[in-house]
Amino acid sequence: MATSIEDVARRAGVSIATVSRSLRGLPDVAPGTRERVFVAARELDYVASPYAARLASGRTDAVGVVVPHVTRWFFAQAISGAERVLREAGYDLLLYNLGNGAGRERFFDRMPIRRRVDCVLVLCLPLTDAEIDSIRAMHVPAAVIGATVPGFASVRIDDVGGGEAAVAHLLELGHRRVGLISGAPDEPMHFTAPGERRRGYRQALRSAGVPVDPALEVSGDFTMDSGRVAMERLLALDEPPTAVFAESDEMAFGVLRALRAAGLTAGRDVSVAGFDDHDMAELLDLTTVAQPVPEQGELVARALLTALTRKAPPPRAETIPTRLVVRGSTGPPPAPAPRPGRTR
Repeated sequence: MATSIEDVARRAGVSIATVSRSLRGLPDVAPGTRERVFVAARELDYVASPYAARLASGRTDAVGVVVPHVTRWFFAQAISGAERVLREAGYDLLLYNLGNGAGRERFFDRMPIRRRVDCVLVLCLPLTDAEIDSIRAMHVPAAVIGATVPGFASVRIDDVGGGEAAVAHLLELGHRRVGLISGAPDEPMHFTAPGERRRGYRQALRSAGVPVDPALEVSGDFTMDSGRVAMERLLALDEPPTAVFAESDEMAFGVLRALRAAGLTAGRDVSVAGFDDHDMAELLDLTTVAQPVPEQGELVARALLTALTRKAPPPRAETIPTRLVVRGSTGPPPAPAPRPGRTR
């Protein structure tokens, strides 16, 4: 007859839940107790059944991850960081890609993760009161990346400060016509980062005494193609900007493409700064605001594991720093062309 988890619990003198936690490497188990469980399991030649362990512990060993756009670089990197930590702790990820506004509404209306996960991780969605209530009604720990929700653990960056740092760098180089390629204000996911990075852009201009010109602010959707189209609009102005801040590196890549198509060189004819430090940013010599994306996933995953312990502390809201990485895509503004008819 096969050895059961109950047999191991009796041999070690602990509860079934403690055996499950010990064998899965979860926290909140004393080292001596964990060792006693390991010894009992070896002596009884016990091989854990994942299904039986879940029934015995009342846990699903799964984390629900709610993501707006799973194919976007930021979200993929954040999920990768969280998955590494959760996998090592014995958890699987149930991934829910919202995709658009209708997908978001359908998800929170049906809540398909109910009774299927031990905790919930939400990426970069400013949750409505109704959505927060839907998650709280599950009675499981929850955490968010890129936003702050009372009662949820959270990890985010200072988007305002990052945007301000990028634009301040361009102003220090001597630029006074600085364009902005931002997220669309009517984006169905209502992300907060576009508005906050735009606020940083405007704060930097005002601090330098440079008027904010609405004609220099255009929208994209955080994709490379939208960055290209936005830059083409800026280049078509009677007085184009000499520098551009794109609120994501992917949009900045589109800016670089538009400049090449126009016969212009980034850093010489037009300076370009992005935001993220995408994997391709160094290859394309892009000045950018670096944020540690996988680390944000790791931090929030550890916060969820802590929340699953018996004596978990109150959830924390953590803000991690960004840093400006200066590369060849930024430089001083080009010298003005000589006026016709002027001689030395």
